[in-house]
Amino acid sequence: MKQILYLWAALTALACMAIFLPGSIVKASYTQQDPRYLSPSELAFSPDGKTLYALCEEANLVMAMDLTGAQPRRTVAVGGLPRGIAVAPDGRRLYVTNSWDDTVSTIDAAEMKQVATMHTGMEPYGIVIDHAGKTLYVANRISDDVSVLDAASGRQVARIPAGHGASYLALSPDGQQVYCTHVYPEIGKDRTPSELSMPWIGSIHVKVAPEEDRRAPQSQITVIDTKTNRAVTTIAQNNVAGVFHLALSQDHRLGVAAEMRPKNLVPLAHVEHGWAFGYSLLLFGKDVGQPVHVPLDTMERYDSYPYAVAITPDKARIFVTATGSDWVTVLDAAKLLRYVHTARRPFDNNLLASSHYVIARIRVGKNPRGAVLSADGKKLYVADRLDDAISVIDTASNQVVQTIALNAEAKLTPLRRGEQLFYSSAMAYHGQFGCANCHIDGTMDGLNWDLEPDGFGKNIVQNRLLEALPGTGPFKWVGSNPNIPTECGIRTALYFYRSEGYDTRALADLVAYIRHLPSRPNRFRSADGTLTASQLRGKALFYRTENKAGQAIPEENQCAFCHSGPKYTNHRSFDVGSGKPTDTTHRFDTAHLTNVALMAPYMHDGSSRTLEEIWTLYNMDNRHGQTSDLTKDELHDLVEYLKTL
Repeated sequence: MKQILYLWAALTALACMAIFLPGSIVKASYTQQDPRYLSPSELAFSPDGKTLYALCEEANLVMAMDLTGAQPRRTVAVGGLPRGIAVAPDGRRLYVTNSWDDTVSTIDAAEMKQVATMHTGMEPYGIVIDHAGKTLYVANRISDDVSVLDAASGRQVARIPAGHGASYLALSPDGQQVYCTHVYPEIGKDRTPSELSMPWIGSIHVKVAPEEDRRAPQSQITVIDTKTNRAVTTIAQNNVAGVFHLALSQDHRLGVAAEMRPKNLVPLAHVEHGWAFGYSLLLFGKDVGQPVHVPLDTMERYDSYPYAVAITPDKARIFVTATGSDWVTVLDAAKLLRYVHTARRPFDNNLLASSHYVIARIRVGKNPRGAVLSADGKKLYVADRLDDAISVIDTASNQVVQTIALNAEAKLTPLRRGEQLFYSSAMAYHGQFGCANCHIDGTMDGLNWDLEPDGFGKNIVQNRLLEALPGTGPFKWVGSNPNIPTECGIRTALYFYRSEGYDTRALADLVAYIRHLPSRPNRFRSADGTLTASQLRGKALFYRTENKAGQAIPEENQCAFCHSGPKYTNHRSFDVGSGKPTDTTHRFDTAHLTNVALMAPYMHDGSSRTLEEIWTLYNMDNRHGQTSDLTKDELHDLVEYLKTL
């Protein structure tokens, strides 16, 4: 028996070494060739309802499935990491957004062949086409705008400013409006020390005042007039960050958007006393009156990461995919509207509200994303992204009646298991949230969080971009976690999930997946790596060792000293004067600068809305680099160079 125990202890020790040693062992364990996963994320029907198109983002292709069985499945390759799909009204063309290429692929539906490529803004996601089949609208997540394209020529007709993280679009039934949602909140003003330290009870602030709205996350839905191609109004969303798909009823009297409502100003260690996220629907339109949030959660069950919304043609049922909970929530629309008009407000955070209108939760595959109804509303098709399958739900019985396997021969690898863990909310207390809630699509959420159990309003930190992490440690803003396994292991279990955490294999899988996440393409440098004149001047400022008076700049105050190496970090902590009265330390980890242009807001607590503000508002004493001698144009050059990193 002792020998068995010794062997078990030795194997456990070796396994722990494999996940806690920095990089080498974990990385070496996953160098084998992975099978080609499809990862269906969005679905669309042909106008006649006979063909179902599945957008497979990981395989960079679109699959066509003839639901009559007359034709075999056909595929067509598209661009890098496709995110959105639209079908022309006559069914002859498909249009697919390629988020990493900043393009739209035009596909001949009959031949399943790409016939043209159009250029968009930065990181296109959602796409719709007008009723005439002539004009495309594309939401660009990084450039925060909507491209209007001529479908025939690909020419840009207009570029419409939108909110932060413009991502998903819906065309009104009459074709007169396009609605655009945004996954990132608007970047607001820095909070004062008194605002940071004001008392909270649960998720509700003791003081209820108009200024409270300025501290909570703010988002919006941008409404575009298709005749003028202008944004004509917005639908404001208070205390919302993370708005995904939107659906409109056929009579255009009801709009429904899936949203996350983070409790980011409450210490996350208090998960068991309230909740970390509220998952809701935003209702608007003539059936509702003033827009209102309606909760999807219950006391012990959370609809984590609601994503797609579908409304039946008769407006009797509303379906919402919960990507972290692996189910589809069914709402009775009549009961929902009755509750909205008769219940006492506010009910935004009422965990008893959903019992009045949620009538079913249908278990489907892992990470359900896009969902589309058949024309008669009798079947709902759901893309189970991390199962490479499509669930078919009978909307009368609210049961899965068929599962369509798209890639049955693919074996489950450690990386795929890690990806499933990353997007699952199963580990958290009552299934409230997972990694992907804060790191949307493996990136960030644009929020500041109160994470540690150190009191209310203390040590507020910005959520960092989760890309290309190997070689950027240590982790946490105070640099106290030496590696990713420490960051994602016991700390996450203890402070975030309030659970026992991952076992050894699961943690190794999760860490491998996180280490595998690549950086998105840098849109601010040329393909051949050459720099513009402005960027070259900025580079000289970044690497300078003397100020403009010819005096030596102390080594620790030179940009390239702290931001050195391949990821532009020397892995050390410094006091650059950014600490606040609510911080328990003023020494913070040197952030890496890979794709720094995408990381706004900046500094440890997100107090700087732009790169320029770091040195114009928060570096008066030259502790964060020597910048007081720079002119406005020189500071602009420095920022232009930083964007290329």
